[in-house]
Amino acid sequence: MSTSEVTTLEELVDTDRYPLADLDGAGGRAVLDRARAELLADGCTVLPDFIRPSLQETLQRQCAQIAPRAHFDVATVNVYNMAVGPELPEDHPGRIAFERGNAFVPRDRIPAGSLISRLYSDAAFQRFIARCFDLEALHELADPLSGLVLNVVEPGMEHPWHFDTNEFTVSMLTQEAEQGGVFEYCPGIRSAEEENFDAVRDVIQGGGEQTARRLPLRPGDLQLFKGRFSLHRVSPVRGELARHSAIFAYSERPGVVGSVARTRQLFGRVLPEHLEAAERAVRGDRLLD
Repeated sequence: MSTSEVTTLEELVDTDRYPLADLDGAGGRAVLDRARAELLADGCTVLPDFIRPSLQETLQRQCAQIAPRAHFDVATVNVYNMAVGPELPEDHPGRIAFERGNAFVPRDRIPAGSLISRLYSDAAFQRFIARCFDLEALHELADPLSGLVLNVVEPGMEHPWHFDTNEFTVSMLTQEAEQGGVFEYCPGIRSAEEENFDAVRDVIQGGGEQTARRLPLRPGDLQLFKGRFSLHRVSPVRGELARHSAIFAYSERPGVVGSVARTRQLFGRVLPEHLEAAERAVRGDRLLD
C-alpha cells in the first residue's frame, strides 16, 4: 500500500488489535484498561505495532527523508532547561550540565500527507489518547512548530535527562539506533507539590543505572508517558543510524502555544504566534521546567 492510498485510520493502525472505532466494546475496553493501569502504576504504557507492519517501512522512510530538516544546535542544558544564577544552591541538580545534541523537525516542515501527520490530526486517534489518559478531550497544540515534531538523535548524540513541560506525552519510534538510543525513565520522581531535588540529583549523578527503567521500543510502537513528573532521557546513540521518533503534542485546553525562549532553543526561530502568546501565558504549576 502506498502512502497516497492510506486514507483511513483503519488502514494505518492495526485496528484488529486496537479497535479505535469501538472503544466501548470488549476489545476497546481491554486496551483502555491496560493502558490506564500501566499509566497509573508506571507513568508509561506502550502499544506494540500500533502502526500496521505493512506500513512500518513507509513510516521509517518518510521520517528519514524529513530528518535533515531538523534544527541542529548542540547546547549545554540542565535537567530543568533553566538559567543557573548565583542564588541556586551548590548542590542543586540544576547545576549539573549536559550536552543536548538531539534535534527537532518542526510541524511546518512535516508534510501534511505523511503518516505521522495524518495520525496526529485524526479525531478518533485523539479520542483514544484522551480516554487512555482519562481526560474528557484533547486539543492539538495551536503552536505551528511544536504541535507535531520529529525528534532526531544522531550517532554520538543523546537527549539528556529532562522533564516535559506537558503533563503527558505521546510518541512513536520510527527508526531505531543500531546501538544505544534507549528510553530510560524514573516514574513519578516528582509531583506537582514536591520537586524531590535529592532523588533527581542522585539519578543524574549516577547515570540512572540503579534506579531508571529501560524501555525497549520498536518502530511503529505507540508510547504514552507522563513526562511532567517522570525524569527521563534517551541514552547516547551509537553506530551508523540515527534514532527518530515522532512526538504528538496535545493539551487539555485549546490554544496552547510554546514559550518564546523554549521555542527558539528547540527550533532556532519563533513566529508571531509565539510572541502573541507570551503576553497571555499562564503557568499550570510552580515546578521548574
